[in-house]
Amino acid sequence: MNFDLTEDQQAFRDAARTFAEKAMAPEAARWDEEHIFPVEVIAEAGQLGFCGLYVPEELGGLGLSRLDTSVVVEELAAACPSTAAFITIHNMATWMVACFGNDHIRQSFLPRLVSGEWLASYCLTEPGAGSDAANLRTKAVRDGDEYRISGSKVFISGAGATQVLVVMARTGSADSGARGISAFVIPADADGIHYGKSEDKMGWNSQPTRQITFDQVRVPASNRLGEEGEGFRFAMQGLDGGRLNIATCSLGGAQAALLRARNYVQEREQFGKPLAAFQALQFKLADMATHLVAARQMVRLGAWKLDQGDPEATLHCAMAKRFATDACFDVCNDALQLHGGYGYIREYPLERYLRDLRVHQILEGTNEIMRLIIARRVLEPGVIEAIQ
Repeated sequence: MNFDLTEDQQAFRDAARTFAEKAMAPEAARWDEEHIFPVEVIAEAGQLGFCGLYVPEELGGLGLSRLDTSVVVEELAAACPSTAAFITIHNMATWMVACFGNDHIRQSFLPRLVSGEWLASYCLTEPGAGSDAANLRTKAVRDGDEYRISGSKVFISGAGATQVLVVMARTGSADSGARGISAFVIPADADGIHYGKSEDKMGWNSQPTRQITFDQVRVPASNRLGEEGEGFRFAMQGLDGGRLNIATCSLGGAQAALLRARNYVQEREQFGKPLAAFQALQFKLADMATHLVAARQMVRLGAWKLDQGDPEATLHCAMAKRFATDACFDVCNDALQLHGGYGYIREYPLERYLRDLRVHQILEGTNEIMRLIIARRVLEPGVIEAIQ
């Protein structure tokens, strides 16, 4: 694996950095403070191709690899982890429409999703099925050429402000597990869809999070992704990339925090000399930089494995998500500590980065679930010997 960015990757990185610095960074604190969902700015990102990052070019996307995508997303997240995270969720839902949708679904939804004119929410988690996603209870009952969908989803990013929902619902029996789950693309304003209040969250305040209730929502059978029973497999394939995306958002936040910490200790004086002159603080910065670089390499290795179709890609994606989200949260926490009292006040962005990155250890599968995925795989004969 070549660790140098290609010329194309550098160009995508530079384009993302320029956009993030001009369109996102100056407004990120206000979006957080006033709970603003910056749909116009996300649409601008769409005009650059960032709302269809790994959708194939022949379907209107940029056709980037997962490794290319990680380079782009890290730059966006350095400006605003919350908004960058929503863009990755939209990309995951849009990719599912592109990869598993029929011609009708693609023609009806993809052009406006890829452009950012429409935004999508990914609807998997339920009140009783978070980590145990295969146990979801939302039902889709076939009725002629339609399905009637009933149930509820929780913690849905963008809910109430997006135009498209990608919904996992049970078409099989209650005890059919993962094999009984199908995926559907549903207009967000369809009759029978109701939205709860916007959750008052610790972070991620630039995107709304709501519960969605489906009350006998009629959906054409042509809006199903793939065949009945394939939805859970599609969702899990999406989550491999989603875990890399959210880990990458942690990288961007940690990179920004580390840079601010470096600058602060060079400027701030105590006891007649800069903080950077104290060896204990030098060692702290050294550890922060080391952990960030290690996390970045794990994420990029996982992305490369996914691009190559490696049979252990899911394992590497779980490892990268677990390690990077933990390590990058610690980097932000240490950066806040180095700022002393200033790090704790909103005039400085450290507390926002800390709040935004905290949820990354929970979503796309908690880090405890990542450990289960990793442990179950490495306990199998020959896996530890083979992974690299």
